[in-house]
Amino acid sequence: MLTPEDKDLLVKKGISEQQIAEQLACFEKGFPFLKLDAAASVEKGIMAPAENEMKNYLEAWDTYKEGEKTIVKFVPASGAASRMFKNLFEFLGADYNIPKTDFEKKFFDHIHSFAFYNDLNAACMDNTGKDIDALMAGKEYKPIVANLLEAAGLNYGALPKGLLKFHRYADGVRTPLEEHLVEGALYAAGKTGKVNVHFTVSTEHRELFTKLVEEKVAVYAKKYGVEYDVSFSEQKPSTDTVAADMENKPFRDKGKLLFRPGGTVR
Repeated sequence: MLTPEDKDLLVKKGISEQQIAEQLACFEKGFPFLKLDAAASVEKGIMAPAENEMKNYLEAWDTYKEGEKTIVKFVPASGAASRMFKNLFEFLGADYNIPKTDFEKKFFDHIHSFAFYNDLNAACMDNTGKDIDALMAGKEYKPIVANLLEAAGLNYGALPKGLLKFHRYADGVRTPLEEHLVEGALYAAGKTGKVNVHFTVSTEHRELFTKLVEEKVAVYAKKYGVEYDVSFSEQKPSTDTVAADMENKPFRDKGKLLFRPGGTVR
């Protein structure tokens, strides 16, 4: 089942052949559902503090920030965006070209509202010679989606959510990474005005995260009057999970075993 190249890759990742066998066995027998007592609600896992209680909590936090403690905003940021675009991937592979589902229709009805619209429009122009409006007028919907998801365009189908243009404001757009920098300035700055933010990222995307931080950190430092200390860590490859095909055999991409990140960081 495993080739010499596979075994070399497992050694590099720190994963044993036994672990691969156990992962595949879990896929075959399935995973038990969690038994829930009830939905989370107020008084069942959710607090609903009264106005005076909220004031006390805020004062307690402000007092804590003024002390000698080091505050670090911790952000797990390695999550892939592929699940967000599940419906669009399905549309790309569908045997029809005109939006049919409610999701597909809504996506194109509101496409001008997305924070990534300008970038997507430029990608469509570069790759098809037409802008989004012209493509939709000609009922060419799939090239728009392809330019959003695939590497020849924005490659959003393969990027982590933290790097996607997500929110639109009057003065521009922000990625989730930028939103965390802003949040850190608003509630996690210590008494010296220093904001410590730590992101966990996947190894393959660390350079992209670093580049975006370098581009944006000075902008938000100036806007909010703070100093940022941004750090990164990567997920341990030894906690990766092998992907499997429909026959529960290890899935390969161009002959190489494919893994998904498991979540533990280093």
